[in-house]
Amino acid sequence: MPRYEYRCRTCGDTFELSRPMAESSAPADCPAGHDDTVKLLSTVAVGGSASAPAPAPQSGGGGCCGGGCCG
Repeated sequence: MPRYEYRCRTCGDTFELSRPMAESSAPADCPAGHDDTVKLLSTVAVGGSASAPAPAPQSGGGGCCGGGCCG
């Protein structure tokens, strides 16, 4: 079940709740009992290995540094 982070506007506390995605926007009370909370935007980091190597830079044009505009 996903975890969502919220901040209480009354006391400034941040807290997390595990709830279904369908309830992610539902109101949440802070642990101190206040009901003026806002859901925070969370960033997700995904790690792993690439299945294909990165393409080699092309020489002789196109990009800023490849095209010679970087001084």
